[in-house]
Amino acid sequence: MNHFTLPAVLIGLAPAALAMAAEPTPEPTQASPSRAEAPAQLPTVHVTDSAEDRPGLSKATVSGSRTGLATLDLPASLDSVDEQTWQERGDSRMADIIGRTVGMTPLSATSYNSLSFSTRGFTGTNSVGIAEDGIRLGVASTTTPYPANSWGYERVEVLRGPASIVYGTGTTGATANVVRKQPTRETVREVLLGTGSHGTAKLGLGMGGALSDTLTYRLDAYGHRTDGEHDMARASGGKLMSTLRWQPTSALRLELLADVSDEKPARYFGTPTVNGRIVPELLGRNFNTDDSDIRIKDRRVRGRMLYEVNDWLSLSNELYHFKADRYWRNIEAYRYDPAAQTISRGDYLELSHDLEQTGNRLESRIKAGAHQLAVGWEANRARFRYAGNSDSRTVTRPIGDTGIVPWDSPSAMVPRFTTEATTHDFYAEDAWTLSDRWLLLAGLRRDLTDFSRNDLIGSGSFDKTLGGTAWRLGLTHKLSAQTSLYGQVSQGHDPVTNVLTLNLANRDFKLTTARQAEVGIKQQFGEGRGEWTAALYRIEKKDIITRDPNNSQVSVQGGKQHSQGLELSAVTRLSPHWRLEGNYALVDAKYDELIEAGGADRSGKRPPNVARNTANLWAHYTTHSDLGRWQASLGARAVGQRFADNANTATSPGYTVWDAALSWRPGPRSTYRLTVRNLTDKVYTYSAVSNAKASQAYPGEGRRVDLTAELAF
Repeated sequence: MNHFTLPAVLIGLAPAALAMAAEPTPEPTQASPSRAEAPAQLPTVHVTDSAEDRPGLSKATVSGSRTGLATLDLPASLDSVDEQTWQERGDSRMADIIGRTVGMTPLSATSYNSLSFSTRGFTGTNSVGIAEDGIRLGVASTTTPYPANSWGYERVEVLRGPASIVYGTGTTGATANVVRKQPTRETVREVLLGTGSHGTAKLGLGMGGALSDTLTYRLDAYGHRTDGEHDMARASGGKLMSTLRWQPTSALRLELLADVSDEKPARYFGTPTVNGRIVPELLGRNFNTDDSDIRIKDRRVRGRMLYEVNDWLSLSNELYHFKADRYWRNIEAYRYDPAAQTISRGDYLELSHDLEQTGNRLESRIKAGAHQLAVGWEANRARFRYAGNSDSRTVTRPIGDTGIVPWDSPSAMVPRFTTEATTHDFYAEDAWTLSDRWLLLAGLRRDLTDFSRNDLIGSGSFDKTLGGTAWRLGLTHKLSAQTSLYGQVSQGHDPVTNVLTLNLANRDFKLTTARQAEVGIKQQFGEGRGEWTAALYRIEKKDIITRDPNNSQVSVQGGKQHSQGLELSAVTRLSPHWRLEGNYALVDAKYDELIEAGGADRSGKRPPNVARNTANLWAHYTTHSDLGRWQASLGARAVGQRFADNANTATSPGYTVWDAALSWRPGPRSTYRLTVRNLTDKVYTYSAVSNAKASQAYPGEGRRVDLTAELAF
């Protein structure tokens, strides 16, 4: 959400004040004798810090529709979190920011930079997408490590439910769109300094402004390091984000963006569990190899053009190139046998991903009477090269060992296959204002992908074409200027596995199809001091992978699952001192048809790592003194019980984690913040897995104290 600081309000009032001062005083007349005798009275001007309210429903969304609708008018469920909100909460990790929105549960541990979530009954990167400025980020296998942190971004918007009409395949559960800070003519200088528990340190630098009458820029740099709270959990990384904007006329804008990031995450893949529960005496020990390694490097360049042809037509084009180099060498699967007092280690994985993606999106927006249309064509080509070892052994050692072993895999990492996927997406959306109170939103998208795989070892090469059609039809009725009712039906699609890693075993599979029906209400109240939303939905997904009823060793499509639920969110300013924020999600998710290897029928079971109940609550108290502005914040995140397997026999207990923050703002350009995460040092689970090879969990972080300084010049 955008917001105005006090200096901005004063600057905005300055021209009006000057105009009032320059306006000539009327001459006294016979008709107004009192005005000649009484002193001139200027109207009282009340200046408030509107950043405290930050209403979001009235803002135009760039994530829910290509037509630029306000969130209040959008017939879909959408959350928005701005920079000031996540700063007040002490959040900087993108997974935490997204994970506090309604119904979103982060699945990746704090120590590992991968954006994986559960929402509306669906999990992982094949169902919950991540985008930056509306462009889906490159995904190979199940890894989405960028953007790992919030520096350089102004807000995050989360569109829930099938979002294929806007973002393409792989977005049945939701899509989180991260919006960058933009160049401005105003000079900007920002500094973030931070230190904290476990040897944590971070530094962020941001600057922008005008280089000439037509050139502006934005530059953001960030670096961090930590020793971590587990063995071998040291992590470090950094990034540089840059935007150069040339605007020769008010109608034409050209931008060049170049980013680099380099991360070395913690070499930690969780802790053993028994029946889904963390074993306390093993928590903190690392069962990976002592010479393990993880390196993640991303490079991306984009060119953007926006041309306002006239009052009713605008054209935009975005050309981008993305390159990712990633390397892992780890032992990633662990199983604990409490009777034998042994630890079994498997998945001796050494592999590298080399991914390059080049794409272009051409779009036109048209205003025609009561219609606002967006029509576009997006094309991209991704090339993926995979090298890895082949080591399926399991090594069992007594628990009394140190737990850290050297890398001793007999299998060498060699190039194994290359893949290429060329995708063309055609889409159209129409926001039709039927009247002052009714709006109809309709959209259609067709995705076509030509895929080829070239096996460098063996004979698994093949070609394949994948196609999917997405659509949505939504209706919004405004009961008043502040209240909207909406309903929508939509269809999206997900791959059964990541497209770039298709192999012979799944080459005959098509995209899964998901259909959703949703109704909801959105309302602002108290003259903009608060707002709330509610949504009811049902999603049915078919063609998930199951087993042939006549041969349980053969995988086929034909499985089904569904989810239905309720989502509530609200923010209100109770007084000049108190603000409350909260959300709650209830999810009923089940497999309708699913047979596993061996013939076990999992119909009626809940999918792994899906909680029936999740909730977030924040209370902020703000006061002012001669020393400046003070704010105390207390927050809680609650996640209900989940299962670690399809059989629903391994249970991860629910949890509630409390966080607190205290900030001091001595002036408009500096804020000092003390944050305590996990106040009670609760032991809890981000996500868990339980199968024949592994029974382990990613634990949540323990108590942590951070101190940061946010400065502007």
